[in-house]
Amino acid sequence: MRRMTRKAMWSHAATLALVLVLAVAPGASAGEVEAKALLKAMSDYMAAQKSISFAYDTNLEVVTKQHQKLLLASSGRIEIGRPDKIRVERTGGFADVEMVFDGKTLTLLGKNLNLYTQIEVPGTVEHLVDELRNKLHKPVPGADLLLPNVYDELMADVVDVKDLGSGVIGGTECDHLAFRNKDVDWQIWIAQGERPYPCRYIVTAQKVDRAPQYSIQIRDWKTGIDVAATDFVFNNTSGAKQTDIKDLKDIDELPAHFAVGGGQ
Repeated sequence: MRRMTRKAMWSHAATLALVLVLAVAPGASAGEVEAKALLKAMSDYMAAQKSISFAYDTNLEVVTKQHQKLLLASSGRIEIGRPDKIRVERTGGFADVEMVFDGKTLTLLGKNLNLYTQIEVPGTVEHLVDELRNKLHKPVPGADLLLPNVYDELMADVVDVKDLGSGVIGGTECDHLAFRNKDVDWQIWIAQGERPYPCRYIVTAQKVDRAPQYSIQIRDWKTGIDVAATDFVFNNTSGAKQTDIKDLKDIDELPAHFAVGGGQ
């Protein structure tokens, strides 16, 4: 029997996967009610937690003008003290960043640059997430999952819902759900049991060339008294120099030389 080439093996695997997907598609909508109930239970659980901490890993796909997909990876940690305190750390191939918010002042520290900036943004974590995303264009990793009413935020404009059964993420058995709206497809894996937290969240851009994805995987999930006491005040222990936010380069998951709409 001839040995199958690597290219042929990949082609065979891709064909098999396509057949499997087509085989399960007709009955995929049967669990819509259950899927919505599972997402609502996760949303209610998340909203009830006053103290949260977790580590995360993200992957951001970008597509070049030559239609090549590139994957940018980073890791970090998020600590939240509701209603108005958050600390976010992120380390990637281009930046080492810390964000601290004490309910009044947002501090962004570029550790690799030893520069920081401060902005007055009084309000809740929810308000801060909106300001970072809509005005400063510096979204918090997995921000959709941190809002008080996750269910309503995620279900806006959803036109298709699927319950795909279970999967295992980082050793945790999860319910696997898939959703679609007019612009994106998204999937979420929710831990089974008494702590239905999000283990993995993937968003796929339908209308962008090659359908790039953004994903966040969560680990070391802690709430309540299991969360270590956190100081949400910025302590400039490294003697970083204060600067304007425009001078803090490469503090996003997408570095400056990957210009949106550009060739890289």
